[in-house]
Amino acid sequence: MSAAAGLRRIWLCADDYGISPGVNRAIRDLIERGRLNATSVMMVGPAIARSDVEALQASAKTSPRCAIGLHVTLSAPFRPLTMHFRPLDGDMFMPFPKLLRAGVLRRLDREFFRNEVKAQLAAFAEAFGRAPDFVDGHQHVQLYPQVRDGFVDAVSEGAPNAWVRQGGRDLPLKQRLASPKAIVLDVLSAQFRRRAGSAGLSFNPGFAGAYDFTRAADFGELMRQFLEGLPDGGLVMCHPGFVDDVLAGLDPMTDVREREHAYLAGDDFARLLADSRATLG
Repeated sequence: MSAAAGLRRIWLCADDYGISPGVNRAIRDLIERGRLNATSVMMVGPAIARSDVEALQASAKTSPRCAIGLHVTLSAPFRPLTMHFRPLDGDMFMPFPKLLRAGVLRRLDREFFRNEVKAQLAAFAEAFGRAPDFVDGHQHVQLYPQVRDGFVDAVSEGAPNAWVRQGGRDLPLKQRLASPKAIVLDVLSAQFRRRAGSAGLSFNPGFAGAYDFTRAADFGELMRQFLEGLPDGGLVMCHPGFVDDVLAGLDPMTDVREREHAYLAGDDFARLLADSRATLG
């Protein structure tokens, strides 16, 4: 019997590669340590020059199972690649709460989102020389009503072999009720799974990683909770990074990224994987 027998193979995906040099360095460091096996790239971020792409490709070669995906970005403070995109807030995408509300109220046009996602897919293919292994969304925009229609259309056309991220958990109701933020993702993801499935796209069977990033949480304890009940092939989202001026100017998630990196790079995380019968291999 192989050493991996009985282990759950999970995805640990670092979001936001391309948002800043410090985040990029932290993600590459964890890939090279074997502590990540997926990262998703923001093609509209300020730190996605040719050197950033080549450095990520070099790091990924050190890991036999490292997937590189597209982190579709459709919310402020980032800007679209396509001309005439709507709706906008000045020359930027809308903040994500407004975008979600507009989708719920059916005020969006899926074609704008289809075209923008296709443009970001094309930018990824040009930079990496291939389609992404998977496609997800910054601030879970791929799950929003109406946005998901354009997203699924674009991925089906531009990267039909990629899998897409859904954010629903495979847990008993009592455990799901403990996290209000994750409940919202559960509800949005149910519709997303149906839409993706009808388009023939595959998706992760389980999801974890949502928590209140504004509080000084015990990330080690959170990771233990994330791994509980996560099925084989399930995905844990994370946001490791080193804080720099570029990040501080774009995103409120700063110090928490350094805490995540420190934990994932340390011995406690390796022990947790072993104790949880989970592997990134």
